[in-house]
This record gives sequence, C-alpha cells and structure tokens, in this order.
Amino acid sequence: MDLLHSVGVQTTCYLQENLMDFRDWFLFISAAADLRTTFFVFFPIWFHLKEAVGIRLIWVAVIGDWLNLIFKWILFGQRPYWWVYETDFYGSAPPPVIQQFPITCETGPGSPSGHTMGSSGVYYVLVTALLAQLSPLQQNTSIARCLHGILWAGFWAVQVCVCLSRVFLAAHFPHQVITGVVSGMVVAEVFVHVRFIYNASLWQYVGTTLFLFSFALGFYLLLNILGVDLLWTLEKANKWCERPEWVHIDTTPFASLLRNLGILFGLGVGLSSPTYAESCRGKRGQRWTFRLCCIFTSLFVLHLFDSFELPTSREHLFYVLTFCKSSCAYICAVALIPCGISWLLQQVEKKDL
Repeated sequence: MDLLHSVGVQTTCYLQENLMDFRDWFLFISAAADLRTTFFVFFPIWFHLKEAVGIRLIWVAVIGDWLNLIFKWILFGQRPYWWVYETDFYGSAPPPVIQQFPITCETGPGSPSGHTMGSSGVYYVLVTALLAQLSPLQQNTSIARCLHGILWAGFWAVQVCVCLSRVFLAAHFPHQVITGVVSGMVVAEVFVHVRFIYNASLWQYVGTTLFLFSFALGFYLLLNILGVDLLWTLEKANKWCERPEWVHIDTTPFASLLRNLGILFGLGVGLSSPTYAESCRGKRGQRWTFRLCCIFTSLFVLHLFDSFELPTSREHLFYVLTFCKSSCAYICAVALIPCGISWLLQQVEKKDL
C-alpha cells in the first residue's frame, strides 16, 4: 500500500505544481460535490417537479453515505495530507511537500472517497431521470443517441472534475476516488429497482433510520470493545492539519451520519403528514405556479437552515442538534412550505372571484 500511496502523493504534487491556476475551480467543484448540494439544492427542485426523483435522490444519498461510512471504518484508508508525514516509505529523505487548503482536512478515513461516491450516485440518478423524462423525444434513434451521449458525457465530465479536485486538494489518493465513483454508481443502480421507497410509510422511515443508526453505533462500540478505535483519524487531522480552524466537527463520521438520518426521518414525517397530502397531491399540486413557488421558497428556507451554525463546544449535543436541524428542515420543505403556499394561493383565488 505504501507504494500505491506514494504514487498518489506524486499525483497530488504534479497536479498542484501544474494546475495551481485552477485552484479556485477545484475548491468550487469539491464544495459543490458535497452532499449538502444534493440535500439543499437538488432535492427541493426535483421533489417539487418530480416527486419520485426527489425521493430517490435522498435514499441514494443517505444509504450511499452510510455505506461509505461503514466501508471507511472497515478499510482504514489513509489521507495524503497526513500519510506523507507519518510514513517510513521515504526513509531519511524529506517527504514531498504538498499544499493544504481550507477543505483539505477531512476528519474521517479516506477510502472510499465520500465526495466521489456521493457525486456519482446523485448524478447517476439525475441523468437516468432526465433520460426518462426526455423519452418522448427519443423515438428518433439519432436524437436518442445524441441525448444519451450528451448526458453521459456530462456525467463523466463531472466525475473526472470531482476526482481531480479531491486529489489536487490532498484529501484523497487516486484509488480512493475511483473506488468512490464505482461504489456510488452501484448504489444508484440498485435503487433503480427498489420500489418500496416511493410509498414507504412513516414507520418504515422510522425503522430504517433506527436500523442505520443502531448498526453504525453497534459496529463502532463492538470494535471499540475489541480495542479498535474507529475515530483514529481525528487525532491525525488535528496533528497534521496546517491550521486548527480547518478541522471542522461537521466532517466527523457521526456528524455526517446524524445529519443524513435526520434528513431521511424528516422526509418520512413530511411525506406522511396530512398537510402534504392535501397540498401536493391535490389538483393544486399539479399547477406550475404552485410548484415554482414551492421550489424557490424551499431553496430559501433550506439555505437558512444550512447557514444556521450550531454550538460545537459539546460534541454530543452538537450531534443531537444536527439530527433535529436536518429533520426540521425537511419537514418544512416537504410539508409545511407546500401547505402554506397552497393556503396563500387559495386566498388569492378567493379575492379574484
């Protein structure tokens, strides 16, 4: 593995030496590839345009990130920004110098890459959804081939950019980002054939949330009893990150887990609420005015939730509040906002009569 890691460090050095002019682009791509973009941008747009696609986006993102966490705990993957200073591979020679950036210092294990796994899974869902929506235009074979080619070329262009950005930022080795892309596509393809998620009851959402949390916590506690510290990367991040403020608690494994589970739980509560059934599944829910109002209002409200910073002085309290914040955000986006907009439009219609 040291040889593979050394090749990865050389790749990072090469990218940083030759593509430093694209630094801001790589920072943007890496930030955009975070699942926050899916949760707070892609979901409200697709959910209010095509409910099934929005639901599948959340399930793929949440289950994919949960699997990513389990894989990371099993594989114990290193990250370039600390491995290069701890390895004995270089002997007495000075290790290569790699530059760090504000989003380099992820605190979890590195394999597989969560950014590339999440990005490939989410964009796989989006591409297949777009192809399904454009199917009436694909009766002409040449048009169908052109659409397939453009969308899948765009998909791979995004994945290549995300992979390059993660390696450039010294957050991952090349083999980790490749593994992440493949894993994300597999998860997304599996959910193409999973149908129960579109009609899942509240108790199924609750049961799934409890199972995912219990399994992750139980796995962590079991290995901790056996003497295996699954949070071994936190010490390395704090030790080797150039600036302490670049180490963020919201990148820790349990913070991401509880954020995702809160979103899944909030989606289930919202979909099961009577207000959602009355507003989104009635005749008003088919109108473009209603849908567009829901999209823009949801984007604004979710942005407010995302920008609200939680206190980080007490770690366990931060985790609990992360779950609650995510749940409340999605209950608002799925149920409360459509209900409120439906009521407002109804009042406007009454005045016009």
